[in-house]
Amino acid sequence: MKTKGIVKGIVSNLVTVEVDGPVSENEICYISAQGVKMMAEVIKVNGSLASVQVFESTRGLKGGNEVEFEGRMLEVTLGPGLLRGIYDGLQNDLTTMTGVFLKRGEYTDPLNRETLWDFTPIAQPGDSVVAADWLGEVKEGWLPHKIMVPFSFKGTYTVKSVKPAGQYNVDTVIAVLTNEEGEDVNVTMTQKWPVKVAIKGYKEKPRPNKIMETGVRVIDTLNPIAEGGTGFIPGPFGCGKTVLQHAIAKQGDADVIVMAACGERANEVVEIFTEFPELIDPHTGRHLMERTTIICNTSNMPVAAREASVYTAMTICEYYRAMGLKCLLLADSTSRWAQALREMSNRMEELPGADAFPVDLSAIISNFYARAGMVVLNNGETGAVTFIGTVSPAGGNLKEPVTESTKKAARCFYALEQNRADQKRYPAVGPLESYSKYLDYPEIKEYLDKTVEEGWVEKVLTVKNIIRRGKEASEQINILGDDGVPMSYHVNFWKSELVDFVILQQDAFDAIDALCPLERQRFMLDLILDICSKDYEFEDFEKCREFFKNLINELRQMNYSAYESEQFWAYNDSVKKMIA
Repeated sequence: MKTKGIVKGIVSNLVTVEVDGPVSENEICYISAQGVKMMAEVIKVNGSLASVQVFESTRGLKGGNEVEFEGRMLEVTLGPGLLRGIYDGLQNDLTTMTGVFLKRGEYTDPLNRETLWDFTPIAQPGDSVVAADWLGEVKEGWLPHKIMVPFSFKGTYTVKSVKPAGQYNVDTVIAVLTNEEGEDVNVTMTQKWPVKVAIKGYKEKPRPNKIMETGVRVIDTLNPIAEGGTGFIPGPFGCGKTVLQHAIAKQGDADVIVMAACGERANEVVEIFTEFPELIDPHTGRHLMERTTIICNTSNMPVAAREASVYTAMTICEYYRAMGLKCLLLADSTSRWAQALREMSNRMEELPGADAFPVDLSAIISNFYARAGMVVLNNGETGAVTFIGTVSPAGGNLKEPVTESTKKAARCFYALEQNRADQKRYPAVGPLESYSKYLDYPEIKEYLDKTVEEGWVEKVLTVKNIIRRGKEASEQINILGDDGVPMSYHVNFWKSELVDFVILQQDAFDAIDALCPLERQRFMLDLILDICSKDYEFEDFEKCREFFKNLINELRQMNYSAYESEQFWAYNDSVKKMIA
């Protein structure tokens, strides 16, 4: 029998409910008001009073309204058809909702129950299976979508029967399993899983041992992110966080992309809706939307659903990881999620931490980031969830609590600088403040030595030193003037500018320069290091400036030329003559 309750107090979307039976934290309930049922989640229990956060507008709600508890946590439905989907934070399919605006109390099915899928069995009758083992496969676009033993199953099961190859909808029983007590259990193509519980269906979770190519030079060359790694992009408003995330989504070497728009402006989300269906995936030649799921929770949607949106997105990624696929989760922006946590914490009158954020903010962010990673599945296959979030610190202050807490959890830090954005040096990632801790991993060093070039990490550190010396020289020139410093200062400054214009800056709107493969990055970095290793003598700083500007121009033309084309080699020969 379900626990019931009545509304006793309302503070915006925080509602206090007096219950007549047992309830638990994170349990879902429905509040009846004005003829609709609104979903809410228990976030605190104190005796017979439960504090719940409502995922809808509470306008018209009043004391005495009835509440019914469901006895389950907030769940997502997992199964074929999630790709190409556009959902809100509660996994309502936005494409099937009526009207332009979301209606209160309207919840839709995330999967199409009528679509027929071409099923191919993998398991055989008599096989022993456990949770997350593969029973069969359907083609979702071009990706193999595995039908698995539900993650909630405990112990070992024996396959009693499996449907033969054919076309079935998601509700068809495709396998019958017998548990250790001898009871038969039906398995369909779909299953449910609570979003705030990590999916465990794997054998082990080793450290990442290879990098994920993004095609963005400032990331792949200087501060690479590992496959199954974590990173975040903090920066002031208007510095290009969203554009950089879109570039990574378009070009990232991943099988599945999940984009969580958590409290972002609606116009940025509309850009994804209009752009992505038309874009071609450079890795497969197919439409980008075929491997993408969008979780959309914009700034004008209820605050409580922001938290749900990031957990929903992560759970979908973990589901596809259990199929042996490489997943990339992009969350924009986790600051809005933290602000939603602060709002609820303040309404519950909890002891505030720094900047009034919850005291346990750091633990919440760390636990979420820990769900990413590479895993070894029960059958020996590997899957990965790579997570990159953005942080929008107020006034660009990178010392505020959300940025500091995220720094502790994420292994890559891509700091966007207002100064670089103002100078139109995009992507505006600061080369000296940013870092990748994966460059210290012996596994990653070994991988880069094998796949890119022997001693690659040392070359990357050399380039960073060139940039650092150039910055120091620039500061001296600004203080003392062009004539007040030795010529070596001008040479050091222009060598760092060479690295900046040719390696760090990239044109996201150019068909060739937008995607830079690792092989091309290796060639260009070796060329730049060769140029910077030479000694140059000039009569005056004007001659120095002219020489390096001409050199930068030729090298930038190389970036716009197809790799190893006649035009590319012509510019390369021109550069060689200039530095001879």
